[in-house]
Amino acid sequence: MTASQTPTTAEELRGAGLRVTAARVALLETVRDGDHLGVEAIASGVRERVGHISLQAVYEALHALTAAGLVRRIEPAGSPARFEGRVGDNHHHLVCRKCGAVKDVDCAVGHPPCLDPVDDAGYLVDEADVTFWGLCPQCRSEAGDG
Repeated sequence: MTASQTPTTAEELRGAGLRVTAARVALLETVRDGDHLGVEAIASGVRERVGHISLQAVYEALHALTAAGLVRRIEPAGSPARFEGRVGDNHHHLVCRKCGAVKDVDCAVGHPPCLDPVDDAGYLVDEADVTFWGLCPQCRSEAGDG
């Protein structure tokens, strides 16, 4: 592979020290093709690609991929965990209070941490996870606040 080639999903898994399986390849590709998917949606996407996979196997693979830094897990308050393929940058999320839609938003500062606490209590802060809450354009339109 030359420096200009993008690694395959299998190569990324190997590079992260993970065993390459059809299910893991399908799962990583499903997460990357999706938009902040929940576990059920990921399982459905994997099944469309490779056939049967248990929900437990999906959870285990998501845990391994998250630990390896290939997938990011987000948990907006009051919502089940969601997963995304955008990793390794300092971005945040917009979450709709009504429908639960989640969108990425780039960090205004561009480097972590984007915010500093008033009192760090002796912690060495290296990251801030910001979630912006509001109504998405569709929900605003339905509410007549368009």
